[in-house]
Amino acid sequence: MRITTHPEHHRFERIGWLRAAVLGANDGIVSTASLIVGVAAAQSSRSSVLVAGVAGLVAGAMSMSAGEYVSVSSQADTENADLARERQELATDPASELDELQTIYVDRGLTPALARQVAEQLMAHDALGAHARDELGISTEHAARPVQAAFASAGTFAVGAALPLIVAAAAPTSRIIVFVAVASLLCLALLGGIAARAGGANISRGALRVTFWGVVALGVTALIGRAFGTSV
Repeated sequence: MRITTHPEHHRFERIGWLRAAVLGANDGIVSTASLIVGVAAAQSSRSSVLVAGVAGLVAGAMSMSAGEYVSVSSQADTENADLARERQELATDPASELDELQTIYVDRGLTPALARQVAEQLMAHDALGAHARDELGISTEHAARPVQAAFASAGTFAVGAALPLIVAAAAPTSRIIVFVAVASLLCLALLGGIAARAGGANISRGALRVTFWGVVALGVTALIGRAFGTSV
């Protein structure tokens, strides 16, 4: 019997890199733009504003990279510990593991006889892979990758942070706050819309929610700069 297949692309496949990319770029824009606006609101010179922006870019990228690496490494450690325990159980009590896998398939709607047959065939092919996927929810495609996540977060943060920094460098000194705020909010709206579209969500809602928090961050830092400083 000939079996034909057609390629299917699911948005869930994008969730790993999409989350890291959106989080990094969003943080880069918001934190750096807010820092620039806060320093500029304190009546600082252009050089002080740019130095603060560059420092924020470098520090933020390193922080994002380290934070993402530690977070995803913890996830990877948990996955590896679960796999090691599952490997041990398969070696010492394969019969119970077969029963366990059968129960999972029965709970998903298969008859006990068919569930048993499926469990036996899958365990004969790749016992650990079957349990990792169906019992633990771990698959090769969605396994934790700390280094990849760290570089993705640092890179996207740096790209996002560079946008308000470039605007601050090009804008007239007296209009830095306005130029950076407008450019950053437009970029945030665009980023939110792109992320929503890639994830299959409502584009307007995605753009609005990220822009809202950008407005809040810029507003608060501008008020702090006005209230507490005249120079940096």
